[in-house]
This record gives sequence, C-alpha cells and structure tokens, in this order.
Amino acid sequence: MLVSLKDVTKTFPGEDGIVSVLSGVSLDLAAGHSLALTGESGSGKSTLLHIVAGLEQADSGTVKIDGNEVGPMNDAARAELRRNRIGIVFQQFNLIPSLNVTANISFQARLAANHDPARTASLIERLGLSDQAHAFPEQLSGGQQQRVAIGRALAGQPALLLADEPTGNLDEATGDAVIALMLELASETGAGVLMVTHSERLAARLDARAHLSRGQISS
Repeated sequence: MLVSLKDVTKTFPGEDGIVSVLSGVSLDLAAGHSLALTGESGSGKSTLLHIVAGLEQADSGTVKIDGNEVGPMNDAARAELRRNRIGIVFQQFNLIPSLNVTANISFQARLAANHDPARTASLIERLGLSDQAHAFPEQLSGGQQQRVAIGRALAGQPALLLADEPTGNLDEATGDAVIALMLELASETGAGVLMVTHSERLAARLDARAHLSRGQISS
C-alpha cells in the first residue's frame, strides 16, 4: 500500500480549549490509484494532507508511505521523503518568482538529483507551455501557473502526488482541463494521487473518494 493511515488524530488549541480536527482517521491509497478527499470547509482536509506529507505531525495513530512510518522520522528524514517520493500541488501555486517556467518545473527534480532535461522539455510541451518556457510566474495566467506547479510536482516522477484544492483559484473550464492533465500525467508515471477538493464534480473524476466530516472518514 502506497499510503496507509490508521487511527490518526490531530488537535489544535482553540480559544475555548482543545479543538479536535481529526478523530481516528483511517484510509489507504494503492500505488497508481487516485483518491479524492472531500468535506466541508474547516473539516480537516488540508490538515490530513499535510500530515501525509510530513508537514505536520499527528497526535496519535500511524501514517505510512511506502511502508515507512512517517511519525518517528526527524525533520531531515521527512524533508528527504518529500523531496524524493512526494510531489505537492498547492492551491496558491507557490512558484518561485525569480525562476522562469523551465527552472520552476525542474526545481524539485534537481533537489532530488533526479533532473532529466528531456523529461522537463516533454512536460513543458505536454503542459502547453512551450511558448512560455522562458517566462516568469508574474507573466502567466492562473491556469498557466497551476500547470507549472503540476509539472514541478511530477518532474521528479514521485510515487505520490498530493494536491490541495488545485483548482480553487481557477474558473470551472480551466480547472477541469488542469485536473484532466494532472491525472493523465500521474497515471503515466504510476503515481498515486490524493486530492483535496470541495467539488463533487472533480471528485467524481478520481478512482474513489472519502468524505471527511467531524474528524472522521466515510466512503
């Protein structure tokens, strides 16, 4: 199993005491499969994604990526896991303003010592960005920036692609096209996909879905 969560809990301090965000969440994602994580705003979807990515730690329970438990890892080990095995697509794109399209797309692959110029060039073409290869983020539309973010996440051929509301800043037509391309590219490399979305329409495009409500998962 590529991703396996068992009885994961997470709390945060609130004005009136401790707030429980995740209450015994369990889910599995096999390699090469895609799973949409849905739920109301504030239901803990992004928190769960961040725990899978090792950006936050669960209070209890186990989180395994490729059979390796994330919880006991130190910061350096979690960073190495993200660098080598996980691609992340954020809602806010998080591109590096001083790098052009080509350099942004190859950035994570270079960090992982897995940069393939031919693959980067192919991704740029597949993403429909050939004419913007030397452009900087501020010169791109929102849809183009999101395609760059997807290319960066997939350039190093990660085992797992995490996407947090990847179409939240895009119109419906652009968002649909971006998701279709993301799933197509991930499928070609065999990456598993875990995507947080509030859209039932987009969730239906993935292999399966899990709904997060009151800190618990229902299929």
